[in-house]
Formats: sequence, structure tokens, C-alpha cells
Amino acid sequence: MADANPRLWLPCTELTKALEGPIARNRIDRVTTRSGDAGATSLADGRRYAKHDIAIEVVGALDEANSFLGLLAAATTELGEDLTLVQSRLFDAGAAVATGGSEVDWEAETGRIEEMTERLNASLEPLAEFVLPGGGEAAARCHVARTLVRRAERTFWLLAEDKPALAETGIGGWLNRVSDLLFVMARRLAREERLWRPVRT
Repeated sequence: MADANPRLWLPCTELTKALEGPIARNRIDRVTTRSGDAGATSLADGRRYAKHDIAIEVVGALDEANSFLGLLAAATTELGEDLTLVQSRLFDAGAAVATGGSEVDWEAETGRIEEMTERLNASLEPLAEFVLPGGGEAAARCHVARTLVRRAERTFWLLAEDKPALAETGIGGWLNRVSDLLFVMARRLAREERLWRPVRT
């Protein structure tokens, strides 16, 4: 097992719970179900939702951010384990939205993200100006991932207004810290930082 890809071995506890049951088995066995052709879809709670429902928007935003982190991981091996952790918890966050609850200790996970951010930031020079997105392929992808996590955070809080239990999970704060982490990661990956140039008068 030592030679296995480490990206395959971080458990996604909430995703595992969400994928239990006959609905999940049918999804795995049959990819095309045609059940969403009329503009509605199902989550792990068994309910049907309009595809424009905010809950579906949140799950989609989390998936989009996670997918782009995969694109980032394909561009660099420097941050592999850290990215795998973030991607795993993004799955858990999506599962929490899909099931309406979470057993993940999001406060502890937020602390882990803060520790990662401090560790990576320690080797960087202090910023003198705002950073422009870019700085190389990997850094640019990281900036896009950061903005996608921000969007996921915004849509999460929109949903949480009507779901107090979801608001209390701590997922919103965790997403906020992840966007901070990705900013630091982008700086770490940048071959050359491009700084904002204010208008000179």
C-alpha cells in the first residue's frame, strides 16, 4: 500500500454516508438515468429539487471548486497532500449540504487549514501591494480555484439563511479559510508575482 497514490487514501466520511443506500447504488450502476431531463434532480436526502434550487447551486459550486483544484493538482506536485486534504473536505461539505447535516468537526478542520496557511506563508515575503492573478500556470489555476471557493462560500451562506442547522456546522468559516489558503498557495507557486499598479496622478 505504500506505493499507492496518496490522493486516493483520504477518507471522505460525509460523502461515504451520503452514498449509502439504493439511490446511490443506482447512480453508480447507471450513470444516465434521464430522471433530471425535466429540470429536477435528487439529493442524498431523497427529495426532488429544481435544478435552479439554491441547494443544487451550492452542491454544484462546491463540485466546481473541487474540480478546478484537481486541475491545479495536475499542474504541480508541490502541494499535493495539502490539496488532497482540501478536496476531501470539499466532498464532505457537499455531502453535508446533500444530507442536511455533518459529523465532521469543521472547527478542527478550520484549524488545520489555518495551520497550513501559516506554514506556507512563513516562507513568503510580506506584500507591498495587491497581487494580480497570474504568475505562471499553476499559480493562475490556484487563483481561479480561490475565486470558485469564494463563490461556493457565498452560495452556502445564501442557503444557510433558511437552514440554521447548516449554518451552525462551521462549513462557512472553513470555506473562508480555504480561500485564504489558496491565495497563499498561489503566491507560493508564482514564478514571478505581478503586483497591482495604481493610477499615478
